[in-house]
Amino acid sequence: MTVIETLPAGPAPGAGTADRASARLLGLFDGGNPELLLPARDSEVAVAYGPIGGVPSAAYATDPARRGGAMTQEGCTRIAEVIEQADLRGLPVVGLWQSGGASLTEGVGALDGVGRVFRAIVAASGRTPQISVVLGSAAGGAAYGSALTDLVIMSEEASMFVTGPRVVRDATGVEVGFAELGGAAVHSRHSGVAHLIRRDEAECLDAARELVTLLGDQRAFGRPGNTLDGADYRALLPESPRQAYNVTKLVDALLDAPAVQLSPRWAPHVVTALGRLGGRTVGVVANNPLKLGGCLDAEAGDKAARFVRLCDSYGVPLVVLVDVPGYLPGVSQETNGVLRRGAKLLHAFAACQVPRVTLVTRKAFGGAFIAMNSRSLGADAVYAWPGAEVDVMSAESTVRVANRRRLEAVDDDSARAALEAELVAEYRQTEHGLAAAVRDGIVDAVIDPADTRTTLIRALSRRRSVPHRLPNIPL
Repeated sequence: MTVIETLPAGPAPGAGTADRASARLLGLFDGGNPELLLPARDSEVAVAYGPIGGVPSAAYATDPARRGGAMTQEGCTRIAEVIEQADLRGLPVVGLWQSGGASLTEGVGALDGVGRVFRAIVAASGRTPQISVVLGSAAGGAAYGSALTDLVIMSEEASMFVTGPRVVRDATGVEVGFAELGGAAVHSRHSGVAHLIRRDEAECLDAARELVTLLGDQRAFGRPGNTLDGADYRALLPESPRQAYNVTKLVDALLDAPAVQLSPRWAPHVVTALGRLGGRTVGVVANNPLKLGGCLDAEAGDKAARFVRLCDSYGVPLVVLVDVPGYLPGVSQETNGVLRRGAKLLHAFAACQVPRVTLVTRKAFGGAFIAMNSRSLGADAVYAWPGAEVDVMSAESTVRVANRRRLEAVDDDSARAALEAELVAEYRQTEHGLAAAVRDGIVDAVIDPADTRTTLIRALSRRRSVPHRLPNIPL
């Protein structure tokens, strides 16, 4: 495409300007000097190409200063074309959104344009990373356009909704504000639409640059011998196997630098994060015992499966940290679709083609052991730390089920507890659980926690990571 003009140095992002979309693009690209192909003064959408975080990229921005950023046919054509061009060139795409949705004055023509934007986003899905940054209100088509992309960043003051407060009031009689209807808290804690929340516009653009770099410049693993290992990673876990802890400390310690945790407030009992290990971008899925004991549930299935597919689509190797007691039991889980939604994670891992390695730190029981990237689902390697438990259920639960009548026959509580402890000790001495898993090749090896980083890098380096090019459907 022919460059129409180059953006000169101008006002800071968010400053008052008749072309706010172009000003925001100025703040997104490195050096604040992108090639502005289509300035927003000629439409409600500005388009630019240039380096973002050192990665050649494309971006578009709706202009809230022009009819509230309404999506016209012309504006939609610009968005669709830049996505299509980026897809052809293999460029990441960043969309900066603040729009009231389809233009009312253009009617069905605008709706057709919005639909073409949706199609362009989906056509490029899984081939070129697409990141949306919502910097104000995004309604209707703008909200769905954002939700269709791979990752969504919202500022604390932003909001997203299909229908705004006025329509809700007119249709239902309910008075509701922007924040309550579709604010950052709603989409970060409840809906799961937003992956990152940042304080203001500048921080949102910084986050977008970081994500573009991680996905667009993944680099290669450094030699394992050059990694700084030998740390006592197990010291980050409590001594008691029953005590809760925050797994994010372990995730950050294992990676080169603190990870970018995605959707940290939604389904917080499973952590999904991007970071670098030995210099290379990796994705991390980890049970977090700090919340719900680290159990899997319906929401965890949605969250983790979408992330696995994201990494699989763009060739990002996966590290899976397992400390899971099982699935969360209860009537609400069954009625909320834990079978259907939990099956998404099974499907995602079973279909996954990128290198992936699993580490069991404390426990992995029952069906949750299978779901967390087991050998049976195609993991390249599964390791465990000494003392980890891998079984259908815990030793205590197994003994109680298998010896129920014998235990019930003991009237004295202390004597019954002593007998149970004795039976548990005997069970653990037999070749069950972890020992049997190692014997049968279900777990590759029990490793020294101090060797964890080196072991993970070596396992992931054995096979080249090739993007699966799998459409990243919003699960």
